Amino acid sequence: MMSKFFQRRRVYRWLREIIVLVLLAAVLMWGVDRFRSPTLPDTFSGTTMQTIDGQQLDFAAMSETRPLLVYVWATWCSICRFTSPSVEKLKEQGGNVVSIALRSGDDARLATWMQKKQLTMPVVNDARGELAQRWQVSVTPTLVVIDKGKPVSATTGWTSYWGMKMRLWWAGL
Repeated sequence: MMSKFFQRRRVYRWLREIIVLVLLAAVLMWGVDRFRSPTLPDTFSGTTMQTIDGQQLDFAAMSETRPLLVYVWATWCSICRFTSPSVEKLKEQGGNVVSIALRSGDDARLATWMQKKQLTMPVVNDARGELAQRWQVSVTPTLVVIDKGKPVSATTGWTSYWGMKMRLWWAGL
């Protein structure tokens, strides 16, 4: 009888410790994200851009009816290798997605790399990093959610497919 009491108490103590650790990790990740996230100007989505295949993109128009995920990445980014397939999956399932390749070579080289990796998401080439500098994006990958032409959230580093879906869902509320 006493041993069950102590076992139950031990389980509750472990659960409490796990909950505290999860909360601390969440606060730490939120703080790092706030520190590293870009400071986007109000005109962030007001610029028309061209993809490497010649398509004209207007972020404000694309985000008018549903939130838009803007994925800033690079071919040389090791973490982007894990994030890009999730962004591609989101795009394949009808997600509203645009990507910006940061300092990843000229359009032809980038197109070859995209084809080799079987990525079909629309990509704007920021070959010299001018766009990223103007938007103060200093970390890859960076994910920005735009709703009705305004940036509503930004995160940096690896994000899961479900994390992206949740951010888009949250922005659409």
